[in-house]
Amino acid sequence: MRVIVDAYGGDNAPLEIIKGAVQARDTYGVEIVLTGDEEEIRRVAAEHQLALDGVEIVHTTDVIGMNDIPKSILREHKDCSMAVGLRLLAEGGGDAFVSAGSTGALLMGGTFIVKRIKGISRAALAAIMPAGNREKPYMLLDSGANADCRPDMLMQFAQMGSLYMTHLFNNGEPATVGLLNVGTEEHKGGDLQHETYAMLKDSDLNFIGNVEARDVPGGVADVVVADGFSGNVLLKSIEGSVNMVMGFIKGIFYANLITKISALLIKPRLNGLKKKMSTAEYGGAPLLGVAKPVIKAHGNSKALAIQNAIRVAAEFAEAGVIEKITAQLQKGETTANGAAEADVSAD
Repeated sequence: MRVIVDAYGGDNAPLEIIKGAVQARDTYGVEIVLTGDEEEIRRVAAEHQLALDGVEIVHTTDVIGMNDIPKSILREHKDCSMAVGLRLLAEGGGDAFVSAGSTGALLMGGTFIVKRIKGISRAALAAIMPAGNREKPYMLLDSGANADCRPDMLMQFAQMGSLYMTHLFNNGEPATVGLLNVGTEEHKGGDLQHETYAMLKDSDLNFIGNVEARDVPGGVADVVVADGFSGNVLLKSIEGSVNMVMGFIKGIFYANLITKISALLIKPRLNGLKKKMSTAEYGGAPLLGVAKPVIKAHGNSKALAIQNAIRVAAEFAEAGVIEKITAQLQKGETTANGAAEADVSAD
């Protein structure tokens, strides 16, 4: 398995990216291709005693920043570390791609360099989140790529998310799908939710109906579908709430000597909770809908998050989810064409 990694994406590049890549190479046995300034990558690696044996470096001299216009990846920054990595992926130079860089630029590059899967209207950012009431995580999509969505787009998000979770986390058991809404009743929400609900209800997905935001963190569904605006608001609300609660817990246990002793007694449990709630453990969010595996790591990712993002990228490629999405779309086209031909015959 060969994973291409943008060495200059994110707040902690290139050191933490290099560390994570080396750790992934040693832990999972994957081949690593780093894109970025080769001289600087080798200097940083040597300074921190990180062996780059077996790591290929594709030299670039440009970087696209978080404040750059996303579409500049196709023009002004077409030779940046992210764009070069995506082109390598599109040309078959690797099996998957990982970047902690600009989400907008990655979405633009994934769409126009790697290209969308034929038949997919829009790519969606699919955040993998820890669930409070169970061991396996859940997926929230779209979590920020498409602020405005149509019902058919949400339907495709549900299909892609279902296939991903079914084959990577459910051992082939059909993933449950819920539609984010302001209530669980079928009549709740606006036109987008009403039309999407009807489509999901009539589909062959394991649709459980509308789900409310308060139930999502507990793992009410394997896949939670939303427009990118609502999904991103929910995602950041959950992240902020987790940070706040963990801060409260830390404050309680550091209040005085007695509570500090208590903290030592339950430290293993606290560390377990911290690990479970850490997004670093899940590595990154797959960009579903593009023709090859692309993983978006968090912008502030440290080495562990990058290591796990590379693991997720390799698993994504090995599971053949993109091929399964393509096959399902072709099946849908065949069914639709067959129905159309039957209508013509009846006339």
